[in-house]
Amino acid sequence: MCLLPARSFLFNQSPRWTVNRLGTRRRLAKNLQSWVYETGSLTQRLRAEYGAGVAVQVLFAQWRTPFINETQRLHLPAQRYSFIREVLLHIDDKPLILARTVLPQATIDMAKHTLSNLGTRPLGEVIFSYPNLARLETDICCISPHQWTPQLHQKTPIAEQISGRRTVYAIEQQTMLVSEFFMPDALRC
Repeated sequence: MCLLPARSFLFNQSPRWTVNRLGTRRRLAKNLQSWVYETGSLTQRLRAEYGAGVAVQVLFAQWRTPFINETQRLHLPAQRYSFIREVLLHIDDKPLILARTVLPQATIDMAKHTLSNLGTRPLGEVIFSYPNLARLETDICCISPHQWTPQLHQKTPIAEQISGRRTVYAIEQQTMLVSEFFMPDALRC
């Protein structure tokens, strides 16, 4: 049996996303609405609440083929490798946000490879500094605890449903897909 290389530290398969349509906002809890529809950097928002101690832990950073629905959302050819980065934003080991970013080669080239060499620097610090950053589309999802990988559960056990958003951003017509999942402690602020 041939095992394919992992596409994700977070998921064995992509979550099921729902397109953000008129009326979607009303169906979300108030505290979740403010995060899903946040127009600025989530890192900045977390730092405004918790201070400079908000940190990034890189969980996965590799060139892999994205999930099929990610490839479709970015209008990429099937089986085209992209740089995939998954991180945990936390404060004092309290998990706040899990994030997954899919960066196509053309986007990395446009940004002169700064997006694929972030280390523990938050993506939001970089992309929100671009004057022509555009938010193109947003999707919403809700993930059950069993949908996360066992290795994520070892790092940060998840016992309840977690909601998330997935946004297509463009910088100088080059797209990227950023998925963010709001842990219970983030929704309390």
